[in-house]
Amino acid sequence: MAKHFLELLAREASAVEFEGPIIQARAAGAAPATIEELEQAKVEALKVRELLKRRARREAELSALYDTAGDLAALRDLDAVLEAIVHRARQLLATDVAYMTLHDPEQGDTYMRVTDGSISAKFRALRLAMGAGLGGLVAQTATPYSTADYFADARFRHKDDIDEAVKEEGLVAILGVPLRLGQRVIGVLMAANRSARPFHQEEVSLLASLAAHAAVAIDNARLLQETRNALEELSQAHRIAREHGDAVERGALAHDRMTSLVLRGGGIEDVAAVVTDVLGGSLAVLDDLGRPLTGDVGELDSGVFEAAQASRALGRTVRRGDLLIASVDVGAEPLCTLILRSDDADERILERAALVCALLLLFRRSVAEAEGRVRGELLDDLISRPDSPGLTDRARRLGVDLHAPHVVVVAKHGGQRERAAFWASSQAALRHGLAAGRGDEVVLLLPGENAGRIAQNVAVELSTSLHSPATAGASRAAVEGDVAGAYQEARRCAEALIALGRTGDGASAAELGFVGLLVGDGRDVRGFVSRVLGGVIDYDARRGTALADTMAAYFGSGGSPSRTAEAMHIHVNTVTQRLDRIGKLLGDGWLEPERALEIQLALRLHRLGHTSTP
Repeated sequence: MAKHFLELLAREASAVEFEGPIIQARAAGAAPATIEELEQAKVEALKVRELLKRRARREAELSALYDTAGDLAALRDLDAVLEAIVHRARQLLATDVAYMTLHDPEQGDTYMRVTDGSISAKFRALRLAMGAGLGGLVAQTATPYSTADYFADARFRHKDDIDEAVKEEGLVAILGVPLRLGQRVIGVLMAANRSARPFHQEEVSLLASLAAHAAVAIDNARLLQETRNALEELSQAHRIAREHGDAVERGALAHDRMTSLVLRGGGIEDVAAVVTDVLGGSLAVLDDLGRPLTGDVGELDSGVFEAAQASRALGRTVRRGDLLIASVDVGAEPLCTLILRSDDADERILERAALVCALLLLFRRSVAEAEGRVRGELLDDLISRPDSPGLTDRARRLGVDLHAPHVVVVAKHGGQRERAAFWASSQAALRHGLAAGRGDEVVLLLPGENAGRIAQNVAVELSTSLHSPATAGASRAAVEGDVAGAYQEARRCAEALIALGRTGDGASAAELGFVGLLVGDGRDVRGFVSRVLGGVIDYDARRGTALADTMAAYFGSGGSPSRTAEAMHIHVNTVTQRLDRIGKLLGDGWLEPERALEIQLALRLHRLGHTSTP
């Protein structure tokens, strides 16, 4: 008879089916002893069945734990591992829902991390304060808790939002165990049913084992992330160190090349070529006035010059768009500015290049100042001691031929003596002339014959350099001995321009009209009359007319045509016709006060017979 029970055990029959052999024996009229034997066999078979069932369940639990351990060993995605643990908890405990909450150190509560079987959005977004609800109590006490009927259990601090989420999910029985790392609780693993049920100790132990694996997974993920972060930081530090080393080596090489260029007598252009060779892009070097010494980066707006000012103040390169700007000053005055158009370049190399260019310019300035002192001393001697011996030889050694036509220019300015003297010295060196600073004026001896034009050019260029008006008077010095006299006349011209309100202008005596007769040493009366009245005088000579006499009578009569006609015994219409002709010959504006004054003076000189050479 025991064979029947073995067959039932073999096919994992239900407990009810184990009553079948006993019922059949009674129906067949078996003896009471046989029935008793079958009862004993049934009891033993059911014990075996329960043992097999428990072992099968234990085998499934161990298999789940083994799979979980395998997941941890091959940890790649923390979310996937945690989802697998929660899913296995739901399957092994045969619950409707399983979920995990983790501690949030910033807010001091726990939040829903993973759910399996949940249908409520409110439940999946739930946050549990420490001590609130079953999960909050587990997190606070680090002790497993279970309830067969959550809403009827008074051990938990019920909160409306938690109870509403639990009710919306339909949960009744809940088991929770802590996720622990050492003595620290990092979260809670829970299994829940939508109907009342008790949770046995074996189920609590199983969920605790899964929770331990989950804690290990979380800690491993943290350690793995920290390791990755450390490796990334180490890699970044290594990359920065390598880039820094490369930059230092590249900078040292560029510095050596630039130093070698300077020692071999190279100039700004050579330094710029090294910079573009090392850094690429295009480079422009500007002087103290923002004028290009070499290179071209196109139109530069005011923002570039503001960046150059910032570079001088900070002592480092400033970036503006795709431009790198390094500027150097001396005594708060800009000396040079380097502008590199490049998307990415080593700023320190550009700064070194700016310093090298600044040193070259300072060297040039020192040489120019030394040469300027020599040229200035010679010009001072030509003005103050024209009879000193050896002046011609001294000039020749400086590349100046005193026997060629020269113009003396006196430029008066309001200040910045050093800057004005440096500008004058540079101009003299470039044009093979001489220059000297004398108080609030600079004096230049420049080759040429057109004194008026040279004076105007000096006034414009010096005013631009000083950023303030400079007034220039000029006089031609044909030979060496004329320099002193030409200086005095040029100085009077500059003073006359200022007195006439023409500050910032430039002129010689010839351009000053009748004032030029007063300030000029030559007293060129013929030239003055010819410039003012030449057209009228020539017309009278060719046609035998009396236009000059008519002009004199017209001015003498106070500008009245009728009184002019009476004085000349001619008809007033004749006077009007002559005045029209005069207007065509002299041009518009001949009756303006200043022009009329010049014309009357020229008429008086003409009538006095001063048109011959004095």
